[in-house]
Amino acid sequence: MVEGSGTTGLAHMSDTETLDLEAIHALAGTALQAQGFSSAQAEAIARNVTAAERDGCLSHGLFRIPFYVAAASNEDCDPSAVPRLHTAKGAVVQVDAGHGFCPLALEVGLEALADTARTLGIALLAIRRVYNIASLWPEVEWLAERGLVGFACTTSVAYVAPAGGTKPVFGTNPMAFGFPRTDGPPYVFDQASSVSARGEIQLHLREGKPLPAGWAIDAAGQATTDPEAALAGAQLPFGGYKGASLAMMVELLAGPLIGELSSRESQAHDVNNTGAPFGGEFLLAIDPEHCAAPGQKADHGARAERLFADVLSQEGTRLPSARRFAARERHQSEGAAVSASLLETLRGYC
Repeated sequence: MVEGSGTTGLAHMSDTETLDLEAIHALAGTALQAQGFSSAQAEAIARNVTAAERDGCLSHGLFRIPFYVAAASNEDCDPSAVPRLHTAKGAVVQVDAGHGFCPLALEVGLEALADTARTLGIALLAIRRVYNIASLWPEVEWLAERGLVGFACTTSVAYVAPAGGTKPVFGTNPMAFGFPRTDGPPYVFDQASSVSARGEIQLHLREGKPLPAGWAIDAAGQATTDPEAALAGAQLPFGGYKGASLAMMVELLAGPLIGELSSRESQAHDVNNTGAPFGGEFLLAIDPEHCAAPGQKADHGARAERLFADVLSQEGTRLPSARRFAARERHQSEGAAVSASLLETLRGYC
């Protein structure tokens, strides 16, 4: 999921241009192909960043295109890679991304993951040798829209200090979860195991805004609200030891378990200092129909809706992604505002 180290050519969001989603998709795809990406890789990435712009997730929308271009400068990166799908009789589906990017690898593997989960009740998709700069919610939402429960996680680059420490060891190590609903969009959350995503700090730097207290420490290990000092120092796990434990879980699942790199190993791999994580993604799918008690009809949908209703009955509450789904509806009809300076950069790529 994340994270670049620079914001060259990006400006304040107050200077914007509104584009419809079709134009956003066309610009992203054209810019990437002009920079040497294959049409398949470029179009998959364009679909991913357009979905982020549609849903108001600016840190993973067009803002990410310069990071993809920077990642392609790594010697081993292949912006024309053709992902290879491996399936067997068991519950594990594998995709070798061939040093390409995750959006296309996901498109190659998701149908096989869903089919295997429906057959066996549960399935794992292990994506290997992949550059992952995207958010995780699209894949778990895709599963939930098809009636499956999804969980995804990936390592990053070592930006986050362990609880009590001052030197980065973990990545921001995001995780996402999706649960199908009987009425309305699925329940989805996508969050870092750090207090904030790396992209949020970069956006604060771009907009000249101080960080909230507790997000990061500087290179000397002192608390800071300066985005530049935070990027040079270390981010903090949310909830102290609790967030650090989740970060370690992600390291183990998306790293050693599937034979891939840890966040520190990914950082060492990034010899050009592009900030693009390289390694693996761990994605689990569960078919609720297989989880009903023997002889009983599955009623997970109705029971889940009662739980959601209990939450929403209290004033001031909302379900995760509610704002994202609202932004989706708005941007589909009105288009999305994009930084004029970012547009200048992307059009320059073309």
